[in-house]
Amino acid sequence: MSDTLQGALSQLKMAARHTEVPEEVLEALNFPKEVLTARISVRMDNGKRRSFEAWRCRYDDTRGPTKGGIRFHPEANLEEVVTLAFWMTFKCAVVNLPYGGGKGAIRVDPRDLSRRELERLSRAYVHAFSSMIGPDRDIPAPDVYTNARIMGWMADEYSSLVGYPCPAVITGKPIPLGGSLGRDDATAKGGFYVLKNLLSEIGLENCEKRAIVQGFGNAGATIASLLHQDGWKVIAVSDTGGCVYDKTGLDLQKLANIKKERGSVTDYAKQISGSDIKTLTQDEMFALECDLLVPAALEDQITRDNAGSIKASVIMELANGPVTAEADSVLEKNGVTVIPDILANAGGVTVSYFEWVQNRQGFYWTEDEVQQKLRPIMERGSSAVWSLAQKKDISLRTAAYVLGLERIADAIKAHGTQDYFCP
Repeated sequence: MSDTLQGALSQLKMAARHTEVPEEVLEALNFPKEVLTARISVRMDNGKRRSFEAWRCRYDDTRGPTKGGIRFHPEANLEEVVTLAFWMTFKCAVVNLPYGGGKGAIRVDPRDLSRRELERLSRAYVHAFSSMIGPDRDIPAPDVYTNARIMGWMADEYSSLVGYPCPAVITGKPIPLGGSLGRDDATAKGGFYVLKNLLSEIGLENCEKRAIVQGFGNAGATIASLLHQDGWKVIAVSDTGGCVYDKTGLDLQKLANIKKERGSVTDYAKQISGSDIKTLTQDEMFALECDLLVPAALEDQITRDNAGSIKASVIMELANGPVTAEADSVLEKNGVTVIPDILANAGGVTVSYFEWVQNRQGFYWTEDEVQQKLRPIMERGSSAVWSLAQKKDISLRTAAYVLGLERIADAIKAHGTQDYFCP
């Protein structure tokens, strides 16, 4: 078992110490309900066949059909997929969506594929897992290195297999194919609503408003922009190429343009003159003094090796699992508040839920209507987690898991547990 999966299950055990749930609830959540591994064979442009390992996990469907993204990544593996499905199970419960948790992946670097090969691979994934997914069973969405176009191909392939249009099988699709307005920036906006709702509680109401964003993809770039619009000074940003730092604040529009043109934020330092502009390593960036640090890339970025050097007052996890369990203990000891991923980045799955609802009813909402529905869900979830943390004197992460565990337990108990059948 990987350290990441062990860390995720340790959060379940920690939450169980702070609430009373039947033993069979914990038994059910210790293992995924269904996991499928497949070898996907694709004809490449050069005429050769190439095989790719792929997975889909439905971790728990007690509260409804499972929901979770599909990632294309060269380091994807089964335990990562299971861990992400576990997190999604709790994420949906924390914001009270009628879903369980799922996840999928293909071990591939999509940058090595042509557009035609990428389409073939995406459609082949649906063929391989067509018995597992479905609008009432398991609903995929985009994740790392997948996007709306890929989801559109997948939804089209599923519709071809069942013989009728079925847009509700996949979320995160292009707008003309049944996607929802507001989906592209939902993860970042959901996190921003959580941050605004908890600002005074976590001690950031009167801070200097210095922020660092790790990862400048869709979620990272959007949260940086939202923070800037709200008066924050984004002093450092990183991507796979490195980090760029300016203590006076980065010009985010110029940064976005340079990233698009050159491929890395580090070229900002070469293109923009200024004695305060520097390039740093990721660990050097994490060690900068700031009020808010937003990891918005991959899991396991803040570990026991670098957690002690972090000087941020608050960490908000827009990525899934960026802080390891060991690092969590170090951060808590050092007084760093962590807004956990299963709360902070739940805006994405919430608007995916909205898309699924719109697809099923055939009636579509404006972007303003989407935001009007998203914000109260994120505020209710964050307020509930904060209240529980204060009541039980526990961290926000543990409180989020307690809240999710109690909601999943209520659904399991509704079917009857040992106390009912053997009073």
